[in-house]
Amino acid sequence: MNEKLAELRKKSMSLPLEPGVYIMKNKQGKIIYIGKAKKLKNRVSSYFGSNKQHTLKVIKMVEQVYDFDYIICDTELEALLLECSLIKQHSPKYNILLKDDKGYHYIKITAGDWPTISEVKQKLNDGAEYLGPYNSGWILKQTIDEAQKIFKLPRCSKQFPRDIAKTRPCLNYHIGLCSAPCSGKIKQADYIESVRSAVEFIKGGSVNTAALLKKQMQQASDNLDFELAAKLRDRINALSRAAERQKVITSSYKEQDIIASARTENALCFAVMCFRAGHLTDMSCHIITMQDDLISSRSEFLERYYSTAHEIPRRIVLDGEILDAVLLEQWLKSRVEHTVNIVIPKQGEQLKLVKMCAFNAAEYLAKSKQLETPETAALDELARLLELSSPPNYIEAYDISHTMGNENVAGMTVFEKGKPLKKAYKRFRIKSFEGQDDYRSMAEVLDRRFNEYELAQKAGESEGFGRLPDLILLDGGKGQIGAVQPVINRHNITVPIFGMVKDSKHRTRAIAVSGGDISIRANHRAYTLIATIQEETHRFAINYHRTSSRKKALTAELSLIEGLGDKRIKLLLKVFGGVEAIKNATADEIKAKTGIPLNVCQKIYDFYN
Repeated sequence: MNEKLAELRKKSMSLPLEPGVYIMKNKQGKIIYIGKAKKLKNRVSSYFGSNKQHTLKVIKMVEQVYDFDYIICDTELEALLLECSLIKQHSPKYNILLKDDKGYHYIKITAGDWPTISEVKQKLNDGAEYLGPYNSGWILKQTIDEAQKIFKLPRCSKQFPRDIAKTRPCLNYHIGLCSAPCSGKIKQADYIESVRSAVEFIKGGSVNTAALLKKQMQQASDNLDFELAAKLRDRINALSRAAERQKVITSSYKEQDIIASARTENALCFAVMCFRAGHLTDMSCHIITMQDDLISSRSEFLERYYSTAHEIPRRIVLDGEILDAVLLEQWLKSRVEHTVNIVIPKQGEQLKLVKMCAFNAAEYLAKSKQLETPETAALDELARLLELSSPPNYIEAYDISHTMGNENVAGMTVFEKGKPLKKAYKRFRIKSFEGQDDYRSMAEVLDRRFNEYELAQKAGESEGFGRLPDLILLDGGKGQIGAVQPVINRHNITVPIFGMVKDSKHRTRAIAVSGGDISIRANHRAYTLIATIQEETHRFAINYHRTSSRKKALTAELSLIEGLGDKRIKLLLKVFGGVEAIKNATADEIKAKTGIPLNVCQKIYDFYN
């Protein structure tokens, strides 16, 4: 708890209702946060009141504030300009800080009889040939990767000729992506020719290279060198496929940046895809560990990113809302002297590009050292697929099981952070009706589940039924969703609900929403997660149904014995665990363990013996 809180609040209440910049300092006088405000008094005083609405980042920052300064500005735009200037100057701990690390990149072609191609960040005096410099390391890596695939060049760390014929060819050779010089599968002259062709491809692009290869193929065919002609034909086909992939990542807007995010509990990642002349020319990703809410973080990221960007396009496309969009557009215009429009697409090509950008942000986030797990990537992919505000770390799934309407039961499984939380699993016996009706069954189960939630809230419990899930999945389609929606509305619950749809072979096919289905098979991580949840929930529900059916059969058998009612039958099954143990017990043993009268125990023994 900050001992200076009351004093700081008193000081903040004396601030003017004017636009300006505020500067938070710690006990040592070091600046830890700089912010702008439309009305200084309202904004600064909000830090030192109740912290119930504050993010963890703000709470931690306020705990360290010992004093603050402020600078009054004439306009909000002036305050924004001053804020950006001061943040650059002081690099405060609690502001989003981005490095302007756009260095130059080179393509290196090593010297020797078996040259290799790679991307490097500086030229050395080592006898190698260097191409460049290039501004975009990302595009350069994509180009080299494409060249290595087309011309079947090795991407391993082996050195030639030192490592020739020492190992078997790797998987890349068997799937047609490498000529395997490591095992002597290609002649040195052919290898050098492949490297030369790859360099020409990198220099001239796919169009020029394809034209040259077509001439060479025709010449080889005229010379009856059909083996060479076939090899050149394969390269031309590979170039065509590469060109088709490149066409996918284009934009009808010639100059724009696409910015989208992915987040987990611990971090937030923004990806920026830069389109110039209608083509993707660069992409960068930025991880932020200390987060505000997503809207505030997105706004602050834009400020920081375009404070250091080499160029600002006329159009910036976002995956969600920001604060003060008009003000940011004015600020961006003041930096580049041309109009900048900030847009949030709802459909079409632009929305597809935003989703592609968000996917890259999720991939980068999953691969970062801080939080790499397959579950993290799957949850984030699922959140983007279902358009959830954040990854669903706590998921409840439900399935109904019965035999032609008999022994109607339900199972509830729980997945926390993508993994089964078995201690939270629950079982339900359908009570409100007899017979087969999956819709009514699902509605009853959800109604009872949220009745338990309301009771837990009154008792101050936050675990088990006292915790609301981030996502509910039902085994079934939009019929199940429609059946439980009135229950959700009646309990005033705002948890998103989707169905899990199976195909004719009982395999997961899609996610059901009220308006139709969302195919998930193209999203392999989300698909694997949903399929796992559906299978586990079905297993749990059907096992409960089988257990319940067996118990009913046992109960029916024991009820034939005179003197045994429901209570005594339950007691017998609880004590002995099953009929086999009861069969093998004497009348005296049954009485000793259950307290049932000896004459009834004797009837039990006689019944089985």
